[in-house]
Amino acid sequence: MDQNKESEVMLEIVYQALENKKAEDIKILDIRHLTVIADYFIIAHGNNKNHVQSLIDETEKKLAENDYTPKQVEGYSTAKWILLDYNHIIIHIFDKEDRLFYDLERIWSDGKPIDLKIKEHSQ
Repeated sequence: MDQNKESEVMLEIVYQALENKKAEDIKILDIRHLTVIADYFIIAHGNNKNHVQSLIDETEKKLAENDYTPKQVEGYSTAKWILLDYNHIIIHIFDKEDRLFYDLERIWSDGKPIDLKIKEHSQ
């Protein structure tokens, strides 16, 4: 599977996992034209520490079921900002306060927003 197709599959898995666990305000940014660190950022937040950790647990579980393992995981114990690095996709799950403070959507505002809901319906 080529990298673009693999990234699309992973985006769908992550999006569905986050939706299933009621993640708040899921955003996907295509950053391929901006940087070499990743192709996509997925950004969302949870309502409290347990919710944030459950979002990560579900995401890791669903990706592992499809043979994807993270290169790196940061911030799990504090659950303020957890980062999952899957090479081409970096997943950022915040608590609400830290998401507002770091405002990755503003910092990476040149990224192209991807709306999987529209994409799913157009296929």
